Amino acid sequence: MADFTELLPDPLPADPLAVTAAWLKEAFAAHAQPNPNAMVLATASPDGRPSARVVLLREIVPEPGYVQFYTNYLSAKGRQLKDNPRAAAVIHWDAAHRQVRLEGPVSFAPGADSDRYFAARAWPKRIAAWASAQSQPLEARASLLRSLEESAARFGTPVPGEGPPAPGEDYEVPRPPHWGGYRLWVEAIELWVEGDARVHDRARWLRTLTRAAEGGYQGGPWVATRLQP
Repeated sequence: MADFTELLPDPLPADPLAVTAAWLKEAFAAHAQPNPNAMVLATASPDGRPSARVVLLREIVPEPGYVQFYTNYLSAKGRQLKDNPRAAAVIHWDAAHRQVRLEGPVSFAPGADSDRYFAARAWPKRIAAWASAQSQPLEARASLLRSLEESAARFGTPVPGEGPPAPGEDYEVPRPPHWGGYRLWVEAIELWVEGDARVHDRARWLRTLTRAAEGGYQGGPWVATRLQP
């Protein structure tokens, strides 16, 4: 396993998202946990009630400065992001003794990004995206399985989970209109490295975001501050 012992350099890095991308790459290479891109995403209702869940981080783009994930737009988090388009996220690599906290506004990812990622998923997962009304009440699991069967019949595929698929087999299953990507535009980020005797190394970067074309943002320069552990 890789040795993750270094603290944050002095002076602090100019681009904390580039550091985050490097840490994620190292976490994948270390094979120390099943999903090194697991990210706790926190959203809030219009009246300020928070909720959190784990999603998979699919891309870090240091410039212009966002992280990207995908989900059902009609899920609980999707409805909250529609009403209150801001989020916070945490990525924690326990084996690497590292953590990243992110905060900022959220926008939809371009449709082309969502189409490309959805097409790259295995066809059973694409069928499941059509079958599930994520976060909605379910009378019984049998109802979900019927929806799965109906979605499979709609697109002419086997029912996912009913026997192993033939090697290399694929089907044309388009992206549902209710499913796609989000971009969390990072205006605040904290990097944390575990230290001996709980004397951890922490630093926080802030920047100002301004609206840019097509619903995105343009970030100003990062301002870094070391924090007490």
